[in-house]
Amino acid sequence: MKVAVIGGGAAGFFAAICVKENYPQASVTIYEKSSKLLSKVKVSGGGRCNVTNGCTSIADLLKAYPRGGKALKKGFHVFSTGDAMHWFSSRGVPLVVQNDNCVFPQSQDSQSIIDCFLRQAKKLNITIETRSGIASIHTSDDDRLTLEFVKQDMKPEVFDKVIVATGGSPQRKGLAWLERLNHKIEDPVPSLFTFNIPDTALTALQGIVVENVLVKIQGTKFSASGPLLITHWGMSGPAILLLSAFGARYLHAQAYAFTIAVNWVQERNADIVMTDLAGIADEHANKILANFRPYALPDRLWRYLLEKSGFTPSKRWGELGKKGMHKLLEVLTHDVYAVRGKTTFKEEFVTCGGVSLDSVNLDTMQSKVCNNLYFAGEILDIDGITGGYNFQAAWTTAFIAAKLG
Repeated sequence: MKVAVIGGGAAGFFAAICVKENYPQASVTIYEKSSKLLSKVKVSGGGRCNVTNGCTSIADLLKAYPRGGKALKKGFHVFSTGDAMHWFSSRGVPLVVQNDNCVFPQSQDSQSIIDCFLRQAKKLNITIETRSGIASIHTSDDDRLTLEFVKQDMKPEVFDKVIVATGGSPQRKGLAWLERLNHKIEDPVPSLFTFNIPDTALTALQGIVVENVLVKIQGTKFSASGPLLITHWGMSGPAILLLSAFGARYLHAQAYAFTIAVNWVQERNADIVMTDLAGIADEHANKILANFRPYALPDRLWRYLLEKSGFTPSKRWGELGKKGMHKLLEVLTHDVYAVRGKTTFKEEFVTCGGVSLDSVNLDTMQSKVCNNLYFAGEILDIDGITGGYNFQAAWTTAFIAAKLG
């Protein structure tokens, strides 16, 4: 049996290795369009490679996928996070699980994952061809598949089975070769990005982290909570990345010009916040605002919020009055910012969209419109939040595809 895997990234290598382990006699070739292999693995997780998540509950795991979660339910029963951790550790890559459940190689270096894949590929005699982009796939009456290459000097090759694991495409035209085979394509749009906020007073606070905030996109039901980081271009951190993932299609439609409201305090009930503030004013009436920070807010942020509300730092709590209390309540629980654009998170690029799950048999990852063609990884319309979830989706779909069922 002759098998081609299109894509020299994480899903491609994982699929190729699993195919060879399932079918030792098969001839397996990885085709990568660029000159570099596993380049996304190299930069992922800040160069440490967050290979999966320590979450073992499949129900909880599914919540980490804005798109494709339900589709992965069966797949996670076949190959879940624990299986992924065992796969790497049993192949010479010890892992560590952080307090936040992110899983990294013990070396804290993505090169450990790259070396593992290259080592396994060599051991299993998998052929690797770089600078070998695919121009088109053609079917035949005997259900074999012919690959035609972008480079004119490469002759077409015929295969019994083909797994497409090219990763996400930033533009729909990058998926045209699959659309020509009658696959339904969901428009690819960015997911997992940070917010650009043109507010110099805010960005002067770069480096401040607030551990538990609630961020909402005004005029929608999209909201997310968690740590927020103020950066020199606007806002980042888990809460923002969550919001960008779940709101990806809406935000793209808005051309990334929208408004957010930030609740800086851990209490979501405004009445309770007002009661807390009134209690502070009664108990600490003579203390100046700048010297008594509610909810343990960072000092620089608290002073910024006071100034934004029109209060001098030397004003006393007892001098606020009812109107002042409401102004303080508003800035703490509903602080509004205009977002104008986005920035890619670190050096990573994640898309939602790709080959529609309507075109794929999720029990086998085989195309519904083209026999012997399979899909794995981010080429599918599946994407997760940060925390190792996108890699886990790649391992699960590649493991199932590699059964060639």
